[in-house]
Amino acid sequence: MRAIIQRVTKATVTVGEEEISSIGRGLCVLLGVSVEDTQKDADYIVRKILNLRLFEDEAGRAWTKSVVDRDFEVLCVSQFTLQCVLKGNKPDFHSAMPAELAQPFYHSILENLRSSYKPELIKDGRFGAYMQVHIQNDGPVTIDLTSPMGPSDPRQLSKQEKQQQRKEKTRSKGPSESSREKGAARSRRDPNASSGADGDVSSDREP
Repeated sequence: MRAIIQRVTKATVTVGEEEISSIGRGLCVLLGVSVEDTQKDADYIVRKILNLRLFEDEAGRAWTKSVVDRDFEVLCVSQFTLQCVLKGNKPDFHSAMPAELAQPFYHSILENLRSSYKPELIKDGRFGAYMQVHIQNDGPVTIDLTSPMGPSDPRQLSKQEKQQQRKEKTRSKGPSESSREKGAARSRRDPNASSGADGDVSSDREP
């Protein structure tokens, strides 16, 4: 699950000519649900939205208060395009949860936010509608948040897999073989280098 969290002075959602939702100071959250997301992902995102310290305190000290601490509003807007994977220059949205599953899941996230905070301060757009979202970013401050349970970037996943494979190959080698390889490498770099067995290296060490 991915959320773009923006600190705002105000934000509104319009469908057609109708303004369906608006907030004053607080957070505007664009939320993209992945096909692999579970309740754990939703709980993580809800917890972060309500607890991120993006606001100043009464003394003006920055990054000390959350939206809950300041009694500010939250506007959530469902945005499946956050789950985009580019194929060349063409966006692909197969990673996004299908609408018939995403809608009840998204609404459960809203209910979680309302039950964890003041329900009258949680606003949302209109799921599946063509919306105009007007955001007056304050700062600007924008946090790009991805739940740890969510799917990894395919390129990053491939990189991690290759790193894991290298580690497994290293572990599969016996310690004696690994030591021989290291010794041979040292010899190739400097045939006259000492391994320290004669005491010339250890003599400089503290006892």
